Amino acid sequence: MSEKNPVAAAAEKVVEKVQEAVRPGNEIPGAPGPEPAVIEEPTKAREPLPPKNDQHGPDTYSPTGQPTGAPRSRMAQDGAYLTTAQGARLYDTDHSLKAGPRGPVLLQDHHLREKITHFDHERIPERVVHARGAAAHGVFRGYGAAAGITKAAFLAEGVETPVFVRFSTVLGSRGSADTVRDTRGFATKFYTEEGVFDLVGNNIPVFFIQDAIKFPDVIHAGKPHPDREIPQAQSAHDTFWDFVTLHTEATHHTLWNMSDRGIPRSYRMMEGFGVHTFRLVNSKGETTLVKFHWKPKLGVHSLVWEEAQITAGVDPDFHRRDLADAIESGAFPQWELGVQTFPDTEDQMFAGIDLLDPTKIVPEELAPVRPIGLMTLNANPSNFFAETEQVAFHLGHLVPGIDVTDDPLLQGRLFSYLDTQISRLGGPNFGQLPINRTHAPVNDMLRDGMHQTAVHRGVAPYRPNSLDGGCPFLAGADTGAYIEVPAQIPATGKIRDAAASFDDHFTQPRLFWLSMSPTEREHIVAAYTFELGKCWDQAVKERALKVLANIDTELCRQVATGLGLPVPEASLPSAVVEPSPALSQLGEDWPVDGRIVGIVTDGTADLDGVRQVRRAVLDAGMVPLVIAPAGGTLGPDSDPVTVQRTFTTARSVEFDALLLAGAPAPAADSYGARDAKAAHGAGATTGVDPRLLLMVTEAYRHGKAIGAWRDGAGVLEAAGLPAGSPGVVIGQSSSAALDEVTALLAGHRVWDRFTPAL
Repeated sequence: MSEKNPVAAAAEKVVEKVQEAVRPGNEIPGAPGPEPAVIEEPTKAREPLPPKNDQHGPDTYSPTGQPTGAPRSRMAQDGAYLTTAQGARLYDTDHSLKAGPRGPVLLQDHHLREKITHFDHERIPERVVHARGAAAHGVFRGYGAAAGITKAAFLAEGVETPVFVRFSTVLGSRGSADTVRDTRGFATKFYTEEGVFDLVGNNIPVFFIQDAIKFPDVIHAGKPHPDREIPQAQSAHDTFWDFVTLHTEATHHTLWNMSDRGIPRSYRMMEGFGVHTFRLVNSKGETTLVKFHWKPKLGVHSLVWEEAQITAGVDPDFHRRDLADAIESGAFPQWELGVQTFPDTEDQMFAGIDLLDPTKIVPEELAPVRPIGLMTLNANPSNFFAETEQVAFHLGHLVPGIDVTDDPLLQGRLFSYLDTQISRLGGPNFGQLPINRTHAPVNDMLRDGMHQTAVHRGVAPYRPNSLDGGCPFLAGADTGAYIEVPAQIPATGKIRDAAASFDDHFTQPRLFWLSMSPTEREHIVAAYTFELGKCWDQAVKERALKVLANIDTELCRQVATGLGLPVPEASLPSAVVEPSPALSQLGEDWPVDGRIVGIVTDGTADLDGVRQVRRAVLDAGMVPLVIAPAGGTLGPDSDPVTVQRTFTTARSVEFDALLLAGAPAPAADSYGARDAKAAHGAGATTGVDPRLLLMVTEAYRHGKAIGAWRDGAGVLEAAGLPAGSPGVVIGQSSSAALDEVTALLAGHRVWDRFTPAL
């Protein structure tokens, strides 16, 4: 027998170790606290409740990177009694100090002033971009496969490194919806023993612009119009399309955004990319150019456009809820970190592709992604503001073995990220906030400033010195110093320009378009038609069609038809490219961990089957949600089935699949004045609650698997979905129906329902 690949063997060991560590999760995630509430106000003093089992805060390190050995709870407030900020206990916090019960409030009320003043200053400036985000704690384990290309210690075999990951949307404010069409941020903070390493990427491997000096322009163009502050969290408006059609370097990123990548199903099913080319250096001083990739273990999956629009209305927190609930239920999301490697040649080109151009990819068929480690997210934050909102990333947070390149967008980001953290977080000491603290010892000689929490010792914060014994000392390469890779700077003189290799703006967009499946192409056409159809200015639409004509004639023709405009001629010959199958999201089977399965019943039809299928869904690593006409429990008190959703509160977009155990008749609240959804469909004539018919037809329209057994088959008939429809199954039992639905879930959606014209 041939020996197993050592990288694959190391990866298997990591996966096994993670699986052993996975704790049983909550069967029904989403409880607001660790203990159920009581009806009456509690009056007996007690210590604060601990966080829920799925939550924890930052590890306890000092502001100077020293482990404190204290439990994480030491980061939280403690004590049974309400106090002032200085710890004085309070006997009342509902009444201001007044001159008599009806008298004026007294200026001396120090508690009122402290409470109101702190409230007035609770908000910090939100991020200019990536304001809307969600995050989780986790661990990264190296495979050891990167040893030949980098000396970064956290990538060595078996090394475990704590991480904190923040996912985000780019354009919207903190209060915008999760499921808008937008680029997503994928930022990872590695708390390595050599210092913090921040890998700050996106879910799209290319960017709109090639030079950071244009970043304010592209964001100003994408943000709401300054006169009306609309539209929020979207690119379907004139200023965005005006900019990207005048700056055709944006074409590649825009095409990715108009694809299904712009509306991911879940952060757990989203790729991440470092975007730029980085330079790695190994222990011998040899260098390699790389691009970083995060590959989700659950596969890459997206919403369909109508589903995304409905979700934005009925559950604007869809993505952050999905991430938190999956972690709470024990379905820990995982990604493999991989690298594409390239020789560090003088021209920094590979297969004719300029590696310093952030609007270009290298197809995986030319440079395969090599897995080098596994990341598992296994805990939710215990406080959103202290962790998710205050986490501060910076591309200049590097560790020995990882260096930057001369990518002009990357160079500008190295300045911008540090500058914005100082503005948002009140000064240069943002790294001392608990979520940002390094796990490596710090002796930086940086002093004072806003929010300084380290108590520095010594009298000589300068070097060289003799008064502090010469400390701190400089390190060398043999003692772990970070040393930039020496690089020759071209002697061409100062110039505001770009390399000629940056000029090709259409070859790679054509590569992406031709790599899509027919169904994905249909979605791209629909996205362009919708976005440009929302623009007011005719010239912007016509200019956009000229850009599309240089990508593909059929793409341009289909969009022009939808806009009711003539089809322009291409101004450039179409590039001859070889499609990259790796760019398509369709065609493979993936794990079903954490998928949401709705189980519909009225409590009278085969309740034993409901119990059985609910347990089977849990055992398969998915999350079952029982849906019934009303809340409460079903069945006898000795063995009740808890209802998690009602026909009033449920909507198809929450579920990845539906199982129908019965055909509930219209419920007492099934009329339009009480629930507008009840006005839909033919419930009165079919004898089935119209809200259930709406749910089933929506799920069918969005390509979701639907299974039924016994009386549930009547719902399919009432909804006009006969047996034999793609992805609609009728089983002899609940378990038989679930088996077929689970097999369909592995493909993400029932793609046979979408008949492409392209």
